[in-house]
Amino acid sequence: MQQKWGIRGMAVAPHSLASESALAVLREGDNALEAMIAAAAIAVVYPHMNSIGGDSFWVIHSPGKAMGGIDACGAAAGLATK
Repeated sequence: MQQKWGIRGMAVAPHSLASESALAVLREGDNALEAMIAAAAIAVVYPHMNSIGGDSFWVIHSPGKAMGGIDACGAAAGLATK
């Protein structure tokens, strides 16, 4: 496995367009949380991984603040029937 290192930030997503969206935000000088929101564009290019039928789990930490998170796991699947 080849490893890649980023000195000024990096963005990883299952689709290259979502990663590019996040990188564009970082290049403009915005923060990682804003980049992650931009990467939510994955709902457009890879819809089954996000939005209806998909899940999202975020761990968010800012220096000097308590760690938090977002659990966007859909409960709708628990009610699914044949």
